Amino acid sequence: MSNDLSRRNMLATAGAAAATLAGAALAAEPQRKVRIIGVSCSPRKGKTTAAALAVALEAAAKVSPAVETELIELAGMNIPVFAPGGDKGDFEKLMPRLADPAVGGIIIGTPVYFCSPSSLCKAFLDHCGAFRAGNFALRNKVGGVLAVGGVRNGGQELTIQCVQAVLMCQEMVVVGDGRPTAHTGATLLNDGKDDISGDTFGLTTARNLGTRVAEVALALSR
Repeated sequence: MSNDLSRRNMLATAGAAAATLAGAALAAEPQRKVRIIGVSCSPRKGKTTAAALAVALEAAAKVSPAVETELIELAGMNIPVFAPGGDKGDFEKLMPRLADPAVGGIIIGTPVYFCSPSSLCKAFLDHCGAFRAGNFALRNKVGGVLAVGGVRNGGQELTIQCVQAVLMCQEMVVVGDGRPTAHTGATLLNDGKDDISGDTFGLTTARNLGTRVAEVALALSR
């Protein structure tokens, strides 16, 4: 019996030592840079959707020095209505930026039009079907969604769910806004004057979304 206990103690000690060494090695290993991209699908450049994404990206960057951020605005770009075999327009230039292995997360931001994403957002998402060809280039990137509506309950959540469904078809890891709000995504209110600064709750969801996307992207990058 005593020999058996001694053997168990030895194994337990060895296991603990191995775990400590593994943890030290992981801590010593430099964290790989992870880029989080925000894509503003508003046809109006620099307005509330872009502003909301900027808030989310700022929060993402605060999670770790390893997080880099980038905002892409589709406004002014040629993103044509998708047609099989048709012209991709400027979307073709965006493909390598989005598929880059350094990109760990993508946050899609869209205004809400009649409880749905903007037509620009829909065209962009349809063109993303090109990533499914071959190796699913967006696979395991973290996806988050942000929606800005003209009223508090103007269809933001329906819009978010619509975009999330497309991201899941890309085999992305879809997350909502994190705690303490922790719902489907970031829901913001445009006060009618192209201003979201007074929307305390909405801004909180944007920050939580950016934080959550960064946290999960970092965890998956290890």
